[in-house]
Amino acid sequence: MKIGIPKEIKTMEGRVGLIPAAVADLVRAGHEVWVEHEAGLASGYDDAHYENAGARIAPDAPTLYDRARLIVKIKEPQPQELDLLREDHLLFSFLHLAAAPELARRLQDIGLTAVAFETVTDPQGGLPLLAPMSDIAGRLATQIGCQLLHRPQGGKGLLLGGVPGARRGRVVILGAGNAGGGAAEVAAALGAEVRIFDRDRRRLQAQRRLGANVTGLFAYADQVTEEAARADLLIGAVLIPGARAPRLVTAETVRRMAPGSVVIDVSVDQGGCIETTRPTTYADPAFVWEGVVHFGVTNMPGAVPRSASQALSAVLTPYVLALAAPAWERDPGLAAGINVRRGRIVHPAVQEALGDTLAT
Repeated sequence: MKIGIPKEIKTMEGRVGLIPAAVADLVRAGHEVWVEHEAGLASGYDDAHYENAGARIAPDAPTLYDRARLIVKIKEPQPQELDLLREDHLLFSFLHLAAAPELARRLQDIGLTAVAFETVTDPQGGLPLLAPMSDIAGRLATQIGCQLLHRPQGGKGLLLGGVPGARRGRVVILGAGNAGGGAAEVAAALGAEVRIFDRDRRRLQAQRRLGANVTGLFAYADQVTEEAARADLLIGAVLIPGARAPRLVTAETVRRMAPGSVVIDVSVDQGGCIETTRPTTYADPAFVWEGVVHFGVTNMPGAVPRSASQALSAVLTPYVLALAAPAWERDPGLAAGINVRRGRIVHPAVQEALGDTLAT
């Protein structure tokens, strides 16, 4: 199989699809790997690292897409990349199509097959390719929230963990999965007062073990509303695989939050679970709505590309090896990841989310 790893071009996205060590494994398995010039530079890997691993370097994106059949990239194709994709390409990346009807239409028109990282499953029904990035995004949500609560950033001037003589900050987290759990772990370690909501008792038990400053609560709608309105830092981390995120916090609830409070919606790439959030980029990451600071960057782990690329590559490599085999669709985990098959949207949750916006 000819495998291509393009350079990411989404705003301030520094991750790379596979690190050199993973490329070496693919080459040893008999595959031809093409890497676009400087694709790994922001993650700490120059072209020489990839050449030493056995890869061939493509001077530009058109050459890369022309030479490869399996395209392994991080973020969804950007407009200029869509023009390089062909019907015979097999695309393997994050897609988040439930919140991107225009992208879904373009992939349909191209006629290719696309497997989305975020819907690939493991034998236990988990999401192995989404999990490490969710963990990083959750941790970043708390770290970034700490900064945005500072007065120079527009926040209320609060030290999240507090100090003797000053109250602790209150962090409210919606969802106790990988992203919410990562956010809670950092917030708890900082000493914040943490309230985390979920409907799975086992997840709530795990969060409770983080410390006496963490309370796991069942996600009753009224209780979510009450706690969200009182939050200094509100983090949305809700996921329904492949589907648009459910709206759990209304604009009216955000309007009740104190001025200078912070909202970070990790679910924004799936449409967001907080009504007032909207997608942003690291070039202009935050905005203020009704006095509340909002952060909606859709590629949060892109801020730490070295760590993120290493973590993602570790879980991606076995799946890339499987995709490069002729009978890859017999793998139930990869089959669950297929969002587009030869130009047709086939993932049930994506179909339901997009509904009448899709061509048939």
